Amino acid sequence: MAATTTLSFFHFPYPKLSSHSQFSLSSPSSRFIPYTVASRHNLCISTTATLSLLAFRNSNSPTCLATASRNTQPMLPPYNVLITGSTKGIGYALAKEFLKAGDNVLICSRSDERVEAAVQSLRVEFGEQYVWGAKCDVRNAEDVKNLVSFAQEKLKYIDIWINNAGSNAYSYKPLVEASDEDLIEVVTTNTLGLMICCREAIKMMVDQPRGGHIFNIDGAGSDGRPTPRFAAYGATKRSVVHLTKSLQAELKMQDVKNVLVHNLSPGMVTTDLLMSGVNTKQAKFFINVLAEPAEVVAEYLVPNIRSIPANGSKKPTYIRFLTGLKAYSQIFSRLAFGARRNRYILED
Repeated sequence: MAATTTLSFFHFPYPKLSSHSQFSLSSPSSRFIPYTVASRHNLCISTTATLSLLAFRNSNSPTCLATASRNTQPMLPPYNVLITGSTKGIGYALAKEFLKAGDNVLICSRSDERVEAAVQSLRVEFGEQYVWGAKCDVRNAEDVKNLVSFAQEKLKYIDIWINNAGSNAYSYKPLVEASDEDLIEVVTTNTLGLMICCREAIKMMVDQPRGGHIFNIDGAGSDGRPTPRFAAYGATKRSVVHLTKSLQAELKMQDVKNVLVHNLSPGMVTTDLLMSGVNTKQAKFFINVLAEPAEVVAEYLVPNIRSIPANGSKKPTYIRFLTGLKAYSQIFSRLAFGARRNRYILED
C-alpha cells in the first residue's frame, strides 16, 4: 500500500510552525536556590492584591471573573507547574524538563503507587523542595477539586497547568468491536476529565494575581482526519481543539485577561500508549518515520511553553512539535533514501 493512502491513519498537524523560538534549558546547578516556594509567593503576591481578590473567590459570574483578572502581576520564573497524567510517558518527561529549568512541579495520576514512585525518583534527582505528587482521577470532579486544594496548600498558586491525562484503553480495534468499558474509559478520561480540569483550573487561576496558562494536549484525530482502529480516541481528541477554542471565546467574552488556554501538540511519542498499537504495516512505518522518544519531545516543548509567560504573551498559542512540514520531510526522506527504517520496530 502506498504511503500516501495511509497518512490519514495518524495525526499530522497542518504545516504551521510555532512562532516561539527554542532556548537552552538551564542546568540543575543554576536553579534559583535562594528562593523557596513560600518566599517567592510572598515576593510576587502583595497583601493588598490578595485581599482585593477574596471577595471574588466564591463567585464565577462574568463580572467577578473580569474584575479579578484585572488585578494582574508579572509572571516571572521559576514557575509552578501542574501536569496531569505525569507519572510516565510524555507527562513525566515534561515534568523532568520543567525541573531542569528550575521550576516547581506537581505530578498526579490515578495510582498512588505510581505517584509515590515518580515523586521519589524526581526528588532524588532534583530535591524534595521542588517536587510534589497527588493521586487524582481526572474523571472525578472531587478528585480534581482536591488536587487544586493540594496545589494551593503546597505551592500557593499554579502558573502552568498541562492537561496530559488521556487514554485509548490500550485498545486498537474497530469501533464495533470495542467494549462498553473501553468506550467509557476513553470518553470520560479524554473529554469529561479534560472539561473538569479546565473548569477547576480557570476557577483557581482567575483569582491569582499572576493569572495562569492552561495547555490542552491534542492527539491523533485532533485535526479532523480519520483514526481507524481507535475511532473513539480520535473523536475525543478532535473535541480537545473545539473545547480549547470555546474556552478562549468564553474568557474573551467575560473579559478575563489573566488566564489563557492553549493547545499543545507533542506529535507521535514512543510511549506505552502508542506502542501498544504496533501490529500493522502502516503503524510500523509511521512510528519508525515520525515518532520520537518522550525526552526528545519534552526538550523542545518545555522551553516553548515557558517562553509564553516569560514574554508576557496575552494571545492563545498552538505549540506543535511535529509540524506538517517536518512530517512530510521525514516521510520523503524515508521513501527516497530509506531513512529511519526499522528505527524502533522491525518492518515486514
